[in-house]
Order: sequence, then C-alpha cells, then structure tokens
Amino acid sequence: MKYIKEYKEGDGVFDIYLCKHKQSAVTKNGKSYDNVILQDKTGTIDAKVWDPNNPGIGDFDTLDYIEVYGEVTSFQSALQVNVKRIRKCQEGEYEPSDYLPVSSKDIGEMFRELLGIVESIGNPYYKKLLRAFFAEDAEFARKFQASSAAKRIHHGFVGGLLEHTLSVTKMCDYLCTAYPVLKRDLLLTAAICHDMGKVREISLFPENDYTDDGQRLGHIVMGAQMVAERAAGIEGFPHHLLTQLQHCILAHQGKLEFGSPKVPALMEALALYHADDTDAKLETYKEILESAGENNHGWLGYNRLFESNLRATRLE
Repeated sequence: MKYIKEYKEGDGVFDIYLCKHKQSAVTKNGKSYDNVILQDKTGTIDAKVWDPNNPGIGDFDTLDYIEVYGEVTSFQSALQVNVKRIRKCQEGEYEPSDYLPVSSKDIGEMFRELLGIVESIGNPYYKKLLRAFFAEDAEFARKFQASSAAKRIHHGFVGGLLEHTLSVTKMCDYLCTAYPVLKRDLLLTAAICHDMGKVREISLFPENDYTDDGQRLGHIVMGAQMVAERAAGIEGFPHHLLTQLQHCILAHQGKLEFGSPKVPALMEALALYHADDTDAKLETYKEILESAGENNHGWLGYNRLFESNLRATRLE
C-alpha cells in the first residue's frame, strides 16, 4: 500500500483508501462533480471526481472504503487526486488500522502515566473526582484514550486527546515547581480535565466529526458540565473547589475571541491557558514540518495560524 504522505505530483494512484467525506458540487459551467477526501493513517488528501456518471465510478458514500484509480495533481500549491475510477470495497479487502491516524506514542503507557499523576493529587475531593472519571469509569477511559484532540488543527489522531492532555499536565506540573504560589492540586486537576468535553464534542474515528451536542455547546461548556455532574456524586464536595475548577476549564482558551466563555481570573487558569496554547501550537508546527516531508529545507509559505512564513530550524 502506498500511503498518502508518500505521494508527489504526477504519481499514479491505485490503492484502497477510506472516503472521509463526499460532497456533490457544480462547476461554474453547471457540470456536476464530487468533492472527496481520502484518508489513511498518514493523513488526508483532496480528490475530485469530475465525471461522477462515468460507468467506472461505482456507488460509494462517506466512510466507505474505496479502491481509487487516478493521478496526483497540484492545485493552488496543494496536492489532490484526479479520480478516473472508483470501486467500493468489501470487508476483508482492507485492514482498518491502515486508515486511522494514531499517536506515535504508546497509548497504554501514556494513560498509565496520567493515572500516576492522578494519584499524586493531594486534595481528596479533586482526587476522587479524577478517579471517578479515569479509574472507575471504564467507558469514559476507553473513549478518552481513543479520542482525538481536534478535528483538524492539532493532535487530530487516535490517542491525540490523551497525548495533548498529558503534555499540558506535565507542563503545568513544571510551572508549579517554577512558581510555588500556584496551587498544584487545582492546576493539575484542571489540566487533566480541561479538554475532557471533547469526548462528547467529537465522535470517535473513523468519523472524527462534531456531534450535535458538540455543535450546540462546544467542549468547554460540556467539560464544565461534566465535572459538575461527577462532583454532585461526591459527598461534601466543596462548592468553591468546584467553581474554581470550572473557571479554569471555562477560561482555558484565554480570550473571549478565542472561544473562552471567561478570561482567566485565577493564576492557575492563566497558567493552564498558556500551557494549553503552547502545546497546541508546537504540535501544529511539528505537524506542518512533518507534512512537508523532504521539502522542509526551505521556506514553507505563509501560515494563517502563526501569521508568518515558516521554516525548519537548521544548525549545521
């Protein structure tokens, strides 16, 4: 199998891919065509079916596995596949694990490390809350380990939510040593919980798309709701401990224009915002470099997120 990440302009395509998305469209001249997104574990690529009524184009839909014959072209500096033929595949013709992007790190090992941090929390109420999610709720733990942290921007792969959460939590733990004024139990509990709403906001792979509740509420509000629901089941859970934790979750994107319902009013919320933002942006930059592959030796072009023309660092 040739993976999407390996393709270059001019390459022929004849392999099986997951149809991540399919949408019919019409050209300016009124001719129908299909926009398709193909996916494997290395990423996605846009594809165009310019003649969907061609007998060589079989019936298929979103989330079908399809055998694609075509050619890699370039449009506005982005690769895409000009599709000539498509055949819907049957079970047994493909291995699903080849089509799901997965963390390069060991998911089980990361989860055990996160559980170790949970056990290091001193406040009994925060520890009970975290245990209720990660140690006692097997279904939540399964989804948390299988979820991505985003649909597209960063950590958009199986295990991405766990990888991002662990990275942010470890960064926050360091900040607690550099700034002892920070309340470690609150900050680390907030770091572990800050994106847990994504378990409800984004469906699992292969869909990895926003749920109805995710569209209506978003992961920040949903996360604040989730900790309130669990805290209600813990006898004597102090109200101020809950609202401080909820504030950190609600403010973790830092600014109203970034989607936060609140801006940080607690030092721990400020620390969480910067740790989350740092991990998300560095991972995004890393993924940009990886997607450039062998072409990452020069300037990579202007990036809207970073508002800059990007380039890989060279020391030799």
